Amino acid sequence: MEETLSYRNTLKYFTMTLAAIVIIGVIMVYSSSYMYAKEVYGSSVYYLLRQCIYLIVSVGLCIFVAKSKYKFWYKFSYQLNIAASFILTLTFVPGLGNLAKGANRWIRLGPLSFQPGEMVKYTILLSAIYFFENFSLLDKNKKIKYAISLVYPLMLLLLQPDFGTFSICFAVVAFACFLSSFPRKWFYSFVTSGFVLGLILLVSQPYRVRRLLAFMDPWKNAQGSGFQVIQSWIGFANGGFFGKGPGNSIEKLFYLPEAHNDFIFSVIGEELGFVGVFFIISLYVSLIYFGFRLAVKAQSKISYLIITSLVFILGLQTLLNMGVVLGLLPTKGLNLPFISYGGSSLLANFFAIGLILSASRNRDMRQEEEQSTHESIDVHSEFRDRMRLQGVRKEA
Repeated sequence: MEETLSYRNTLKYFTMTLAAIVIIGVIMVYSSSYMYAKEVYGSSVYYLLRQCIYLIVSVGLCIFVAKSKYKFWYKFSYQLNIAASFILTLTFVPGLGNLAKGANRWIRLGPLSFQPGEMVKYTILLSAIYFFENFSLLDKNKKIKYAISLVYPLMLLLLQPDFGTFSICFAVVAFACFLSSFPRKWFYSFVTSGFVLGLILLVSQPYRVRRLLAFMDPWKNAQGSGFQVIQSWIGFANGGFFGKGPGNSIEKLFYLPEAHNDFIFSVIGEELGFVGVFFIISLYVSLIYFGFRLAVKAQSKISYLIITSLVFILGLQTLLNMGVVLGLLPTKGLNLPFISYGGSSLLANFFAIGLILSASRNRDMRQEEEQSTHESIDVHSEFRDRMRLQGVRKEA
């Protein structure tokens, strides 16, 4: 009984923390975008309204996935990953793919655009868990098929190029492999070869080398590759301890590119100061902590692997985004989960939350079934005792 209460409290704190992050995200999207939206689209609430619509759809998807059985998504993980990889391939099709900033990361359908890489992070995770956990049970052909399904989207992400999403996907595949029953000697070979390949890919493209050099010394090219990082630093410096106040950021006034997206954390630092930054970081740490607690309380290894890996992705992307904005990591083009503007990110991340809740919900249902079974057994035992006692009284 105490364990059930502890689990439900953990789930409650997890959802409350997530709700707080999402609410702050909506507020900061409006605060960081209203001036830009007014100048470009003629309406200061342009991005706010779109974000609210994305949020409603995403929450609906989350509820749907949470009500479903997580084993369904796990069972058909291969098919889901193939479908997501196919959609990712469409980014290279002329007329569908949208080339922006030298990268084919988007599919445009009229006024709407979608970034398939956001969903691939989670489909490749589910497929990786199934592959590594059932590796010894698969025949040779299925092993090859699953391996190709994991490598193919990674290659597409490199070709787009989207090195940030590629890094997260590769990291989560390695993470799932480490937690699973995959043979250790193969795991270490996989990680070593992947690390070497990553270094080669890092220096193979001139723009990646420029980003690395800009990260090490952004002032060397202050008007070029180091511009975003420097403007981000200025934002944090202007914020001080208590910040300039909500809506009073200067950097968002066309100084800081992607102020409502990748670099929204800098606007938070300028408007809310160190206090606000510390509070946001505390919320994310709490979300990750309660997420891992849910994983520890999982009733099966599969649900444990799914919850742990999903929380790992959310935590890793949060860490990478904050690291980039603070100038501690090279620029990767990753947004801040649940706070940055973007429908693709919200849909994918709420899909992940739905899976976490689904795995947790099935645990709760199992406990209730076991408790109901025990109660039924107790009732039958009491009934038999009463009948036995009545029989003794009749004989007397």
